[in-house]
Amino acid sequence: MDAATFSALAEQNRLRIVELLLDGPLTVGEIADRLGLRQPQASKHLKVLLEAGLVEVHADANRRHYKLLLEPLRALDGWLETFRHLWNVRFDNLENYLQNLKRQNQQDGHDGHDGQEGQDRERD
Repeated sequence: MDAATFSALAEQNRLRIVELLLDGPLTVGEIADRLGLRQPQASKHLKVLLEAGLVEVHADANRRHYKLLLEPLRALDGWLETFRHLWNVRFDNLENYLQNLKRQNQQDGHDGHDGQEGQDRERD
């Protein structure tokens, strides 16, 4: 997993550019228009994405078309998969704990409250 990928995606406009490019290649002008940016700003963000290996550029006459490269995103997804598994196990354990706690409260005749609310009403 390359830290440049995280760095490039950490900025909101660059992340939005990546989301736009999911639908297909776009020119700098099209990206700038869709995001409400000036063209120099869009070009600056695209340069960062290009240097991070997230996009490639193809020149067509006087236009530059930017295309999203999926391999870095697949690598990111693979890296995140290990954490998904870890969190899924933890969420499963939490769910089991809560189910056991609920069963225990039902067996003990508790409704899940500590009785404080009733005591507060009695004092009023």
